[in-house]
Amino acid sequence: MRYLFALLAGSLFGLGLLVAGMTDTAKVQGFLDVFGAWDPTLMFVLGGAIIPMAIAWPLAERRRTAFTGTRIPAQGDALIDLRLISGSALFGLGWGLVGLCPGPALAVAGFGGWQALVFLAALIAGMILARRTRLAAPLPGQAGSPCDVAGMTPAESGTGPIPDTVLSDI
Repeated sequence: MRYLFALLAGSLFGLGLLVAGMTDTAKVQGFLDVFGAWDPTLMFVLGGAIIPMAIAWPLAERRRTAFTGTRIPAQGDALIDLRLISGSALFGLGWGLVGLCPGPALAVAGFGGWQALVFLAALIAGMILARRTRLAAPLPGQAGSPCDVAGMTPAESGTGPIPDTVLSDI
């Protein structure tokens, strides 16, 4: 059931990215060009994400289990450190240069031509490199994770050990 919800949520997310124009690299780069030909229309996408989440987070904090029956782990600390700042800077740099971030990159992989596939390959390589060099934060359920999943099984927390081949989970 959990995978069905994941498929439905991912499909809805991908459709939303297409409809909102987040898969159009020229539109995204136009939004980021605040000192040139700025296109502010993606502000509606940001508002469309922030408003529902402002409602959903307080509701989720009061729940102990998700709709799929898995337990919801406690939120981690809002720690702002060098890893967060450098990761955010790299994300913004890549988003500005290419006009894609991970969600839209997956959405355009099927129709975006060879450039989208090159970006997706670089994205996956970066994820693998970050995990192998310990630059990425531990996932919930792993030692050192800021999320409180004490007493939860991997099935309850929705996590488990990172497989050696990250590609099999993508």
